[in-house]
Amino acid sequence: MGDDKSKRNRNTALILIGTGVFLLVQHKLGFFGVIAALFIVLGVRELRRRPSKRGYVFIGLGAIMLLGDKLSFLLAIVLISLGYFYIKSKRLHRDETYFQKQSLVDSIRWGQEPWVLRGVGIWHVIGEFHMDLSLAILESKETTVVVQGLVGDVDIIVPEDIGVSVTAAATFGQIRVARELESGLMNKLVWQSPNYHVSEHKVKLVVSYLVGDIDIKIL
Repeated sequence: MGDDKSKRNRNTALILIGTGVFLLVQHKLGFFGVIAALFIVLGVRELRRRPSKRGYVFIGLGAIMLLGDKLSFLLAIVLISLGYFYIKSKRLHRDETYFQKQSLVDSIRWGQEPWVLRGVGIWHVIGEFHMDLSLAILESKETTVVVQGLVGDVDIIVPEDIGVSVTAAATFGQIRVARELESGLMNKLVWQSPNYHVSEHKVKLVVSYLVGDIDIKIL
């Protein structure tokens, strides 16, 4: 009987403490801030068990909700990211034949049939970018592809006969290039294929996200 009463008292105490903490956090962050914090906690717990896209998605959603609660701050991040994209894309592309594409939400898939690869700069707030170079027709000896945004899922396949240089960065998330892997916070990976300087065709990949899952396979 005493054990049951002790358990009820402990449960009541936990409920009171939990309710108090919830109200305190809600007072500081607002309701959406609380939900955002829960998403981030779920994402961290998922990543502690095993690296997975779902964990990064939870963290990304939480981060967006936190930023969304402060619209001016979110707008500032978007504008800074877009401005940085324009500067970097212009500096990396040496000629005027490349094209740029900007969007809020986008899904891009290249490589399901023969296609021509040209220099390109792509930016989006949230998006996915899948590119398979196996069927690509490379018109130039060196092609630069710049992909940037706030939240993104990137999958790129590169045949081993194409020389590739990769510069990838993700503040939150993971980067996988060939057998190299970086995950967690403030990730950056610079990689170059052994045949880069002797290949007839070269592709320079520059990928950068605030929250991203970047996977570049060399076949």
